Amino acid sequence: MVLVGVVPQPRDMEIARLLGWYRIPLRFAPKIVSVDWVAFYQTAAFKKEHQWRIEFVAPLKGVELVRRKELLRDEVDHPRAEEEYYKLQIGGVQALAQPIPAGRWKRITFLYTTGELMMRAQTINDLVVRSEERGVLWRSLREKALKGNIYQPENLPEFELDEETLALLGDLKYLVEKRQIWEGLVNND
Repeated sequence: MVLVGVVPQPRDMEIARLLGWYRIPLRFAPKIVSVDWVAFYQTAAFKKEHQWRIEFVAPLKGVELVRRKELLRDEVDHPRAEEEYYKLQIGGVQALAQPIPAGRWKRITFLYTTGELMMRAQTINDLVVRSEERGVLWRSLREKALKGNIYQPENLPEFELDEETLALLGDLKYLVEKRQIWEGLVNND
């Protein structure tokens, strides 16, 4: 299973190649990001010989949710610094033997496809999964997404922790302040 993702700027492709991650704004993200591979669609921002095409793919290693300012530490004052992004950790970026041009499609967002279609594609239109294969792809994507979420909240044990244990696990200052406020309320009654 392959997710074709948009690479808006050459800098983003360099981050993928050199740092091993690719970002997707949560508000624009596809429903499922648990795939086997990521293919990178290069926009008009790339040089003429590299724009509007897929030239590279990379295996997906993991996914986490982070704020933009944690991803791009040199842009902490960016207007979207607090927004959440999927950070897709990827393996080595590999060049396709034959780039896949957009053809008449220029503006795409995200597209799911298969490795088989990627290997045969002459244009991005050839990546579209059709008919009964579409149902198989969606079932596979859903299954992979469910397997990726092994630890579900309903599987967690139900028990309460006392404040001392919580202090060991969390923010001690917050718990001390909370206890002081509580004791102040109790003593004032």
